[in-house]
Amino acid sequence: MNHERVVMITGAARRVGAQTARTLHGAGWRVVIHHHRSTGEAHALVESLNALRPGSAAGLAADLLDTDGLPPLVTAATALWGRLDALVNNASSFFPTPLGSVTAQDWDSLVGSNFKAPLFLAQAAAPELRARGGCIVNIADIHAERPLAGYALYSASKGALATLTRALAIELAPQVRVNGVAPGPIQWPDDPLFDAVERSRIVEHTLLKREGCPQDIARTVRFLIEDAPYITGQIIAVDGGRSAHL
Repeated sequence: MNHERVVMITGAARRVGAQTARTLHGAGWRVVIHHHRSTGEAHALVESLNALRPGSAAGLAADLLDTDGLPPLVTAATALWGRLDALVNNASSFFPTPLGSVTAQDWDSLVGSNFKAPLFLAQAAAPELRARGGCIVNIADIHAERPLAGYALYSASKGALATLTRALAIELAPQVRVNGVAPGPIQWPDDPLFDAVERSRIVEHTLLKREGCPQDIARTVRFLIEDAPYITGQIIAVDGGRSAHL
């Protein structure tokens, strides 16, 4: 295993981000765990990874809505081990915005985390990633292509991220590959947005008749980073077939 390569994963303290960190760490990567409010969980994850391989994980805190703080975040991540080989834009905001009730604060939160931050992080990381022949993976959403009722702004912000993924692939070629993963019903957030009946209905609408797990996303991210040298500008749906017949 190559213990030199470094990846930064945003929003990596919990759920899919944390599993992605564990998966890439298990493949020999040094991992930078970005977090905002989940400080305790981030520290615990860093400690667990360093217990497996000393000096292989570190945490960095930052508010991704603070655009001026994004270049320093990339600089700090690069400085930890003197390089940055991959960026995974995983951090995301998700909440409903029924038309007629959308606020400027909703816009700032959803567009800021789902689109603006990935753009400015990619821009800041581009010189180092070009030098390393690195890559970017953006976590999009199947609703980028097929919007979810009541979530117009969220869906549109993920749609912007999907377009950005393809645009960055053009801008950063040939040195840097840029791809995306579009999850379907993976692991439900710890909130009451979808009750048991709605969750069951969504799962029933997948071709595989079950929800996925964070490992499904993490394995796909690892594939795009490690095993897909001739893939760029693509978004892979990992959704149990839900998007095939929405």
